[in-house]
Amino acid sequence: MDSELNMRPVKILLVEDNPAHSDLAVEALKDAKMQVNVTVVDSGERALAYLYKKNIYKNEPNPDLILLDLNLPGIDGREVLAKIKEDPHLKCLPVIVLTTSDAEEDILSTYNHYANCYIKKPVNFDQFYNSIQQLTEFWFTVVKIPKANCDAMLEL
Repeated sequence: MDSELNMRPVKILLVEDNPAHSDLAVEALKDAKMQVNVTVVDSGERALAYLYKKNIYKNEPNPDLILLDLNLPGIDGREVLAKIKEDPHLKCLPVIVLTTSDAEEDILSTYNHYANCYIKKPVNFDQFYNSIQQLTEFWFTVVKIPKANCDAMLEL
């Protein structure tokens, strides 16, 4: 694992409106092999407020990774993903779509909007828990993610 990530907690933004799913994901993330700080928001509007540092989120750091549900009230996950990937200050953030949908049009649309990964949530408790464990293991031990925030990347 990258030494910088070893030195600080990994910051994950979980965008999930189902409390049972968010609770389970948070529990699985607590058991990750690295220290993880999770912020949970339950709508697309709150996710964008967090990412654009509005209101109560004005002092929050950018996440290292975003776990995004598609089926959200109001601004749905598809719109959130499109806004993230269209914004030069946010587009380098890895976004993993974590959803109950296995509709081919959702899969194709999210990859066309540059999602980094698409995972269908397993319905079984143990499988869901294991999926979150494998996801964090992969994204923070195998994959190289930017150390700098997106603004610093723009200057390169």
